[in-house]
Amino acid sequence: MTNPLEQRIEPELEQFIQNGTYKRLNYLDSPQDARVRMEDRGEVIILSSNNYLGLSNEPGVIAAGKRALDRYGAGTASVRFICGTFTIHRTLEAACARLVGTAASLSFVSAWSANEALPATLLTEHDLVISDQLNHASIIDAIRLAKSITKCQSAVYQHSDLADLESKLAAARDRQVKMVITDGVFSMEGSIAKLPDLIELCRKYHAVLVVDDSHATGVLGRHGRGTAEHFGMLGEVDIITSTLGKALGGAAGGFVAGSAALCDYLTQRARPQLFSNALPPTVAASALASIEYLESHPERVTQLRENAGYFREQLLGLGFHPLAGETPIIPVILGDTAAAIRMSDLLLKEGVFVTGFGYPVVPQGQARVRCQISAAHTRDDLNQALAAFKKVGRQLQLI
Repeated sequence: MTNPLEQRIEPELEQFIQNGTYKRLNYLDSPQDARVRMEDRGEVIILSSNNYLGLSNEPGVIAAGKRALDRYGAGTASVRFICGTFTIHRTLEAACARLVGTAASLSFVSAWSANEALPATLLTEHDLVISDQLNHASIIDAIRLAKSITKCQSAVYQHSDLADLESKLAAARDRQVKMVITDGVFSMEGSIAKLPDLIELCRKYHAVLVVDDSHATGVLGRHGRGTAEHFGMLGEVDIITSTLGKALGGAAGGFVAGSAALCDYLTQRARPQLFSNALPPTVAASALASIEYLESHPERVTQLRENAGYFREQLLGLGFHPLAGETPIIPVILGDTAAAIRMSDLLLKEGVFVTGFGYPVVPQGQARVRCQISAAHTRDDLNQALAAFKKVGRQLQLI
């Protein structure tokens, strides 16, 4: 006899299948790369990974992780302030701060935890946090958590609408601290935050600006230092959060970067830091090796940009309608959720793994397949993927 919880969730799972929103896992039997071995599929081209610089399978990155396993073992076996922390964590945090142009940084087991730590630790009932409408789910949940714990006020401004943001800042002059949070690159759109305008507004209203640069670190700027470098504003963002699990090796982990006082305060008070084990040393070392590789090989960022530009132009030439942009996130808008799911399934049969997204992940009528380009893709990889898009697009009468 099933319990009440099982009775509730089993029909919901069935409904997910009926609605076409059920997520099936595809298992890989090789390192993440431009091409991988997928269980029951053989070799496929990956167009759905955040491995923007192709560092997940870079030999030096892998070797650094192996050396750290031998030197430090599997992990700390407790939280950092109780049992001690590894020297590799300190070195990694210095490298993260150096990369994004801040005085200090603090690592977390995930970028989700890094975002979760900020509002709930720093804000009080006298404060206000304002979030872009299209911010990542981790930011949305972080604000919900902060509201329940600290009773701070919150507001949402229309996506990249600076007039709407200013009206909310102007109406909050009585708040002691005003915190504005935005993605640097919005993951479902591939659009870039209007950082110069955001910084100007935050200075005008004495607000603290937080930028989640998870899809910009290693991607934007001449040297891959993120949204601030893209706009020539390194060192001008109050707080940056980012991930080690995308362009920087792709394993796991995240960080908060800002002033030394900010990172010290988070070390003292942030619950996701105080009650979680440190990053496994293998992950910390491979992420550090990724940062050092990026610093000495800026041509990877150039290659990424060239690959993304080529793929976007060719899609347009085939008759698809990708959203305009400058990032390696290239959403191809199809409109109908069923069409996006169907196209994703057919592309996988052609050896191209790219994910379809529909409502409620994206607005009604804006269903899409989201292509993500890597510096590791060769021109042959991209051309083979484009041939698959052409074949499937014609099959579905999309082009």
